[in-house]
Amino acid sequence: MSKQHLPLVDDAGCRVPLVAEPLTAAQAESLAPAFKALGDPVRLRLLSLIASHEGGELCVCDLTDAFDLKAPTISHHLKVLKATGLVTAERRRGRVWYEDRFLPKIGPFALYGLLFTIVVLFALQGEAIIARPWDVVRIAVPLLVYFGLMWAGSLALGKGIGLGYERSPTLAFTAAGNNFELAIAVAIATFGAASGQALAGVVGPLIEVPVLVGLVYVSLWARRFFPALELRAAKS
Repeated sequence: MSKQHLPLVDDAGCRVPLVAEPLTAAQAESLAPAFKALGDPVRLRLLSLIASHEGGELCVCDLTDAFDLKAPTISHHLKVLKATGLVTAERRRGRVWYEDRFLPKIGPFALYGLLFTIVVLFALQGEAIIARPWDVVRIAVPLLVYFGLMWAGSLALGKGIGLGYERSPTLAFTAAGNNFELAIAVAIATFGAASGQALAGVVGPLIEVPVLVGLVYVSLWARRFFPALELRAAKS
């Protein structure tokens, strides 16, 4: 149900003359489940939310935020409304499908493409790295300074605003990390695979990976500077 849209059922089949004439046994039997389903406040609100939405349809992912209930409970109530014919369900490819199905399948191929690009660049730039070590050093030193300052500053900022140990290192690594795969792609497309700009893009991951791995151990050492209460919260 979490990947379905629920358009409101047209009332053409529900036009029973309740006032003009008494209901027949068959009519009463067909209407009773619908009235019983609407006897629950949650299901009544669900039907109201769907009916009042533009177009008379709404994604299930937009319904869960309106209730202090878990998604399986919302799905159960929607199934009851669907069984009585008050709503219908239609599967569509939306945000949930994109995040839960498409991204997990395409993600590994993106990683393979990045690894292939890095291998090819190292093959093309290997001679330049060996022949121009001073250029590599000039690229590496500013990156080392950048990683250190950004990581330490973000960690201190997280501690200062009370994020705690469980969140401050996350902030620090997010701030210090770089999208070198994007830089490599731009450098190749703009200047060519054998350019100095591509060389800088190749040196970036060479510096970033070992530095960030080393900062993991620094992060473990730095937790002593966070209050014990925050440490217990991180472990829990």
